[in-house]
Amino acid sequence: MRFFLALALALAAAAPAAADWPEFGYTPARSNVGPTSTGITAANVNKLRRRTIQLDGTVDSSPISLGGTIYVTTTYGRTEAISAASGRVVWRYTPPTYDSYAGSARITNMSPVADPNRTAIYAGAPNGRIVKLAIRTGKVLWSRSITRDPTHEKLTSSLNFARGLVIATTGGYIGDAPPYQGHVVTLNPANGRIVHVWNSLCADRRTIIQPSTCPSSDSAVWARSGAVVDPANGNLLVATGNGPYNGSTDFGDSVIVLSPNASRVVGHWTPPNQAELEASDADLGSTAPALLAGGYFVQGGKDGLLRLVNRGLQVVQTVSTPGSTDLFSAPAVWQGKWVFVASGSGIDAWLLRGGKLQKAWGNGTDGTSPVLAGGLLYVQGNGAVHVYSPTSGRLLASLPCGAVHWQSPIVDGGRVIAAEGNANDHATSGVLDIYSAR
Repeated sequence: MRFFLALALALAAAAPAAADWPEFGYTPARSNVGPTSTGITAANVNKLRRRTIQLDGTVDSSPISLGGTIYVTTTYGRTEAISAASGRVVWRYTPPTYDSYAGSARITNMSPVADPNRTAIYAGAPNGRIVKLAIRTGKVLWSRSITRDPTHEKLTSSLNFARGLVIATTGGYIGDAPPYQGHVVTLNPANGRIVHVWNSLCADRRTIIQPSTCPSSDSAVWARSGAVVDPANGNLLVATGNGPYNGSTDFGDSVIVLSPNASRVVGHWTPPNQAELEASDADLGSTAPALLAGGYFVQGGKDGLLRLVNRGLQVVQTVSTPGSTDLFSAPAVWQGKWVFVASGSGIDAWLLRGGKLQKAWGNGTDGTSPVLAGGLLYVQGNGAVHVYSPTSGRLLASLPCGAVHWQSPIVDGGRVIAAEGNANDHATSGVLDIYSAR
């Protein structure tokens, strides 16, 4: 019981203001559990009405929000501030390199993150750069490259912010054209200076490297959550994709625990069938670790398995993902013991009891990363954002939307906010949906 209490207290201490949703997953731990009160309840969720905002880019990631303003990054790196009340674009930042890749396969799925002091947000673009933008005006406060080859190394996972550091990860583009190496970068928020780099291949080199100079390629850090922060100690957990493994310099298809600033490896877990996963394109790192109470985490992958791993980095249980299919979404973890997992084949709810997962309910409705807010479970799928009772799985509402890819909704100030579209369509337009009672 003390494990659940400790995790709850740690998460509460890191929680943002109730009217904000400052990053993917809501907190640095990526629990995907938002405020306990949102103004939306089981009694009124069916009364929400959809308002569609046309955008000059596809948002194939999750929005964030602060104080009634929504912030999104489009697939070609435009970051925009949008009034939640009016739908008006307040400001727009366009990377100076935008025209060189707009409409091409060079895209980003990186969700922005807000600075805890609420004066700036951080965002990425296909040019391989992280920018700090003034929250009121969109003015560029600094810009820093985190790759030496943005044509091969992609900014795909969501940004994070913890213990005074901006945390970013890199992957590769669809098709895995070499060379690239997944890496984790921590940056000083004051000036963008790179604090530390951990490379998942050629890990003995602790700087941003030219990908062609490393004999190994791939091992992307590309899950929606990117780097997950353990609230108990600040350690970073990442999962890598297909790539070679030797346990010293190459860490393909592994879960890595890094120190809070990514300066050293604290521990790692690699499946015994790592070589098979790599050979069959069954990336472990298609999703990231999701933290539970008691030092446990769950880790999915493209092999259709969900593993329960203990604090000693040992697998204690293996169950199937929904539909026993690839898992690309980030699970939601509620109260340290409920785990909600969605795939293209369904949604499953699990309950951690006695060190084992017990299935509570499931259905065959597709979905992206689930989120829980105000006591309701939201799962965005193709055609609707479905709203459920989290403990029973009873469907409460289906809010209409278009096709989705990596998106997941947020819930803020009596509104549900969700984007539509697929970055791989290479469109320069898109749609943002806002559902509210007004």
